[in-house]
Amino acid sequence: MKQFLCLLVFALTMPFAHSQENLPTDYLEKEFHHGRREAFRALMPANSVAVIFSYPERVFSRDVDYNYHANPDMYYLSGHKEPDAVLLIFKEAQGTEKYNEVLFVRERNAAYEMWTGRRLGIEGAKSKLGFTTVYNGKDFNGFAIDFAKFDKIIYDKIPTDVAENNNPDNLYALLKSFKSKAGITQVNETSTDLFHKITSSLREIKTPEELVLMRKTVKLSCVAHNEVMKAVGPDMSENEADGIHAYIHKHYGAEGEGYGPIVGAGANGCILHYWENNATKIDNQLLLMDVGSEYHGYSADVTRTIPANGKFTEEQKAIYQIVYDAQEEVFKLCKEGTPIQDLNKKAKEVIAAGLIKLGIITDPKDARIYYPHGCSHFLGLDVHDKGNYMGNLKENMILTVEPGIYIPANSKCDKKWWNIGVRIEDDILMLKDSYENLSADSPRKWQDIEALAKQKSTFNDMKFPKI
Repeated sequence: MKQFLCLLVFALTMPFAHSQENLPTDYLEKEFHHGRREAFRALMPANSVAVIFSYPERVFSRDVDYNYHANPDMYYLSGHKEPDAVLLIFKEAQGTEKYNEVLFVRERNAAYEMWTGRRLGIEGAKSKLGFTTVYNGKDFNGFAIDFAKFDKIIYDKIPTDVAENNNPDNLYALLKSFKSKAGITQVNETSTDLFHKITSSLREIKTPEELVLMRKTVKLSCVAHNEVMKAVGPDMSENEADGIHAYIHKHYGAEGEGYGPIVGAGANGCILHYWENNATKIDNQLLLMDVGSEYHGYSADVTRTIPANGKFTEEQKAIYQIVYDAQEEVFKLCKEGTPIQDLNKKAKEVIAAGLIKLGIITDPKDARIYYPHGCSHFLGLDVHDKGNYMGNLKENMILTVEPGIYIPANSKCDKKWWNIGVRIEDDILMLKDSYENLSADSPRKWQDIEALAKQKSTFNDMKFPKI
């Protein structure tokens, strides 16, 4: 009885306890998300409905989940960041109430919120997110909607690995109800292609509000890279370098990293997606760091390659300079109207010429052995953000420019080049007739990196007890 009364009191006071103090004040406003829904609706065909689901929760270990990450499209269009939700967007107003969007959310629950945190619920979604028509998720199954009357149902790929659950308002129930209501037995690729086309056309162009967050996430990532350049030494571990990035990201209010950090020394730097970061000593090798923060949903993507002892060898310097030169040539193409594919073509051309000059290859087509990836990708709510890669650059697109050269041991070239891996990656905002390098705060020239390495870092004086 006492436990029941406690829960009852907690439930009655939830409206007052829901608002959390000391939160950041620079989140995107509800007006931004409303504007994105209007832009989405404008691109929908006549007599259509779009259905957007939240991402599923993922198990980390046994009964522990990973920290939840919202579906970027759901967040972009609604501002909603919780699991077990579905958003409907209609091209035309519906019913006698003339609603053109409906959001279904998790129901407020005192017991659950004590364990897993606050929920917006119906009233929160209305006041915080600006929706007029909101229901609990359990009401979706009984919601009166005839999907058959629409000429087009627009939706993303439906996840197939959502755990079965009898709870009537979780994601499994929402997906099951949607497929039943819409008569979906298999994914309609026309519907998913249209969803991707619309969201890509919107997300590839950053709004002024998004640019504020992108500049911040990239800038604080540059601070982290610079601090490691000053702090690094041969005795530092990859994990320690990774930790400096993470600490600085958190210090500036970032929620974490936009992707798994890549911090690889020597041979590990030649592994494109090296995520272990567990070498106990960097030694006198190059350290490749591909690390970017995620700030309020928006990801940076910055890579710097530095010598652990503060000084490039002649071989390291030669490879580094080719990659730097490739970046410089690609930058010249960064302006509205340039075909996106031209960025990669130019990077390959410069790297091939540089490798031939050093005698590492003799045929330009063999450059792909040591430079196997593309030069650029869109950046934003996803580290590999949505966009049309077969189109031209447009003003307010943000793309990376990231050429690289990776020469693992036993490569068919002189041994002096083995285990040299270099990538330089910057986040570039496209302008009408030029570009802005958002990550310019972190040095790229090898001379500037060596100069920064001579400076002392705050982390050099940190002492911890031995264990």
